Amino acid sequence: MRRSLVIALALLVLALLFVGGPSLLFSPSTESVSPNETEVSPKMTELEDSDSRFWRYLSPEERFKQRSPINVIVRGDVDDVERVLTEASDGDWAEINESEVEAGPETYTLTGGGNRSDDPDPEAEDNETAGNEPTVDEPPANDTVNNSEAANDSEAANDSSGPIPNLEWGEADGGTRYAYLDPGPNESGYWTTETRQLEDGDYYGQRYHIRLYESPNEDDQWVIMQTHSEHFDWFTLRHRVHGSQDAQTKIENDFMKHPRVDVEEDVRRVYLNNRNSSDADGWATVVDLTGMILLPGAVGLVARRRDRLLRADTGSQTDPEHIADRAPSAIDDHLTDVDRRRIAAAYDRIEVGHLLLVGTIVGLYFAVRFGGLGLERRADFLTPHQIAGLLYPVLAVGIPTATYLVAGTLTRRLDAALVAAGSLAAAIWLDYGYLGVDSLPVDVVLQRMLVVVALGLIAGGAAKRATRESRFNDMLVAGVALWVLVLSGTLLGYF
Repeated sequence: MRRSLVIALALLVLALLFVGGPSLLFSPSTESVSPNETEVSPKMTELEDSDSRFWRYLSPEERFKQRSPINVIVRGDVDDVERVLTEASDGDWAEINESEVEAGPETYTLTGGGNRSDDPDPEAEDNETAGNEPTVDEPPANDTVNNSEAANDSEAANDSSGPIPNLEWGEADGGTRYAYLDPGPNESGYWTTETRQLEDGDYYGQRYHIRLYESPNEDDQWVIMQTHSEHFDWFTLRHRVHGSQDAQTKIENDFMKHPRVDVEEDVRRVYLNNRNSSDADGWATVVDLTGMILLPGAVGLVARRRDRLLRADTGSQTDPEHIADRAPSAIDDHLTDVDRRRIAAAYDRIEVGHLLLVGTIVGLYFAVRFGGLGLERRADFLTPHQIAGLLYPVLAVGIPTATYLVAGTLTRRLDAALVAAGSLAAAIWLDYGYLGVDSLPVDVVLQRMLVVVALGLIAGGAAKRATRESRFNDMLVAGVALWVLVLSGTLLGYF
């Protein structure tokens, strides 16, 4: 029993150091990123030379809640907007199954730490809810967007430290979001669903998602858009939205790549004062397409030419072999005799089972991630729910079962526990790195720490020294119970 407590404490330390510590230093609290549920009185926004107006948020129901801020406005026809976005990437477009569902309201709890804001104090933004007063200059009192309201902000729009995958825009389906539109004098405002939806990326990986709403009056020629980035979390079986800044910047770049868009004149940012609980800063991108004549196919030719120029323009690279040659000698110079003996002793304890355990856990984890991507792209006959039904058992049952079987070939309990826990922690970090996720809310960090500890206990309880008296020992029972409890609580929405 005493040995089991020591191993459990070691696992907690490992989870804190390699999962909780780095995340908690930079992650916002759950309260600071949770959406504002308070219903407010709407303040309508109108555009220059337009009779119709819109409310600057979307809502999951026909009520005025400050949930999803409008962050892109395009002057032009909705067909032209889609044509520019789709042709700019020169991609292979595919319609997403209607059974795909977008992130629900309860999943708006992940904010990307790599995003940058136009706000002078971006650190304060994380702690601000939708109803608070902004810290940047206020727009005019009538809240009208016109050409003189803001200087061109294209340089700031391009400045985003978060990773922007090279993906392609295509049609998408998602959860319903309502926009409130006011046609103008002598007409009543009304709630409406999106005119169109586009996505850029993969359902089971990372994607950018756009909802487009066209003006109620055909002569007004404007389209408002709400865009965000999100990733699929296999532990919760739903998408987690991690911000809007990267997606907004992506759209800006796509429009500015069009040969007939004047970056200085046709693309700018204006302040709508609709920052919310995510990373939205209240600034919206405005693009003017009204003076354009779009030529199908022209964008693809220009995009391909620019891609070739970018590929040809390569800088100097560091020789990896040169670094590899220097690294061992530099490390060896700083090792004492005691250090060398400890390293030798640790090396002598390494068994083939340790390496097999690492490969098994990491391999199964990424088999689920890339298996979902592969089935999404190639198995058109499967719905997203069927894909999740096929792969989730690999994560929930396959990983602990395989860990138990492989760890059973190892002798020492502590070694098995630390290797298993460390392997899962490494897999989690590699996965978030692949998805470009920079920051996590505290509840998600806690969930990941608990599953790491649970898997370590299962591995420690399966080692030979732990099963000398009984295969159902205290560590194994505690590990299985914790694993089931955490995953069940996750699916029920507690994480």
